[in-house]
Amino acid sequence: MVSAANENLIRKLQELDGQYEQLGRQLLDPQVLSDHRQVRTLSIKRAALESVVTDYRAYRRAIEQAEELRAVLDEASDPELSELAREELPSVRRNAKQLLESVQQRLLTADDRAVSSVILEVRAGVGGDEAALWAGDLLEMYRRFAAIKGWVFEEIDGHGAESGGFKLAIVRVSGEGVWAELGYEGGTHQVKRVPATEAQGRIHTSTATVAVLPEPEDVQIQLDPSDVKERITTAQGPGGQNVNKVATAVHLIHEPTGIEVRMQDTKSQAQNREKAWRLLRARLYEQQKAKAEAERAETRSAMIGSAKRAEKIRTYRYKEDIAVDHRLGSGGGGFNLADVLAGRIQPLVDALIEQDTAKRLAAL
Repeated sequence: MVSAANENLIRKLQELDGQYEQLGRQLLDPQVLSDHRQVRTLSIKRAALESVVTDYRAYRRAIEQAEELRAVLDEASDPELSELAREELPSVRRNAKQLLESVQQRLLTADDRAVSSVILEVRAGVGGDEAALWAGDLLEMYRRFAAIKGWVFEEIDGHGAESGGFKLAIVRVSGEGVWAELGYEGGTHQVKRVPATEAQGRIHTSTATVAVLPEPEDVQIQLDPSDVKERITTAQGPGGQNVNKVATAVHLIHEPTGIEVRMQDTKSQAQNREKAWRLLRARLYEQQKAKAEAERAETRSAMIGSAKRAEKIRTYRYKEDIAVDHRLGSGGGGFNLADVLAGRIQPLVDALIEQDTAKRLAAL
């Protein structure tokens, strides 16, 4: 008997299978093929779904095979075939169960892998000049990691420090799996080392904060015509008097937001209506865009905290030549510092993904 949770899972997988097919059809559309950016975006989305869909289709085949074997047993018309079916059925069922577990794990990260662009902000924290130098080192670490992954690394803005490094650096990183892998880098990164300016050889502790924000696609206008109240009136003059006797002025009220638009520029009701709806969409777009930006700002604030040392997610210890990720508990200290700073952070990222996936599975 299939559990309710598995029924929901199968329903979701069927939906993703349909999306995968639709994306394939879109990528064959000549109009899409003429836009390389759209091709890249759709290709990344489809690639993010491919492993999920492949496992789901293999699961469906295993289920069909199990049903065929069960039918052979129920018929019991051929003893030899029945015996073969009885021997094979447990193995097929185990395979189906394993495939369902595998696709469930992949499903948990499919949405993350579909996000193909992020904004990465690296900001100097506590530690003065040394913090700015450390921010520069972190930025270089991410640049090298992006090069290894084949991602596009574009500098958007930055404020350098007089002694070197950065007070703030903002970059855009795009490519397959970029959010799924860089998303764990948000937080305070602490370094313990002897600064170049330290004459006594004393170890200093400095920090830099990192924020990683998934870059959404252009805001899509959510405007349901049934949410808009439309009134047609005569045009009004400066003192409120009617300036003509024909009702041509259009007054729109978007009830969910309270946005109002009045248009009486022309003597044509149809033209005024068209202009009014265009203006309403523009104002609604601005509001939705502002809301999305406010949510990203809140996410950024929650991610980086106050940059205090106690809020660190990772410590880079030069004396011991190790990088310790505090979210990984006792297993967080096994990463070679030279490798990490050279951008070879894949083992660290994989450990964080594995831990996060286990938590998501436990929460289902």
